[in-house]
Amino acid sequence: MTNNRTKQVFTTGEVARICKVSQQTVIRCFDKGQLKGFRVPGSRFRRIPRDRLVAFMRENGIPLDQLESGKRRVLVVDDDEQIIDMFTDLLGKDGRFEVRTAVTGYEAGIVTEQFRPDIVLLDFKLPDINGNAVCRTIRANPVYEHMKIIMMSGVADPDEIEELLQVGADEFVRKPFDIKSVIERMTELLKVA
Repeated sequence: MTNNRTKQVFTTGEVARICKVSQQTVIRCFDKGQLKGFRVPGSRFRRIPRDRLVAFMRENGIPLDQLESGKRRVLVVDDDEQIIDMFTDLLGKDGRFEVRTAVTGYEAGIVTEQFRPDIVLLDFKLPDINGNAVCRTIRANPVYEHMKIIMMSGVADPDEIEELLQVGADEFVRKPFDIKSVIERMTELLKVA
């Protein structure tokens, strides 16, 4: 993975990943003059210098951590304290991830807005709302179109699992699970080496 901390000029694709928006959104912002940069002479390619990207991110309230750390953001949403602790501990030691947690669907919404995770590990049976409602809410917001969602549950039946995948979950994992397998699947979905 490219080290975003030292990079000075970014492609529109890199900016899209850093800002967690589509490449088309980046191109539109560039073409409207909202995101300053330059075109590569003799081509259609656009490039955005680091200082212009930082200014754009600040103006639009986009967190700078992805640009600074290069770590992938993981939100773990579960009301089981052991699962939260297990993921927080293992992913924290991994070095490639920054982890936040939530125990309710409501809290997950707030954290998602502030943290803008790359992936959400989402329990299906939350105390306040079902995970499929959280999944639908995330999928309804185009800002989160690149976000991956892994649903987790020990009680979902095959019809519920099918519904979860239809509302936008990328993967379903049955509890109890092997945490190393879940982390492996996360890295595959995020294309993390």
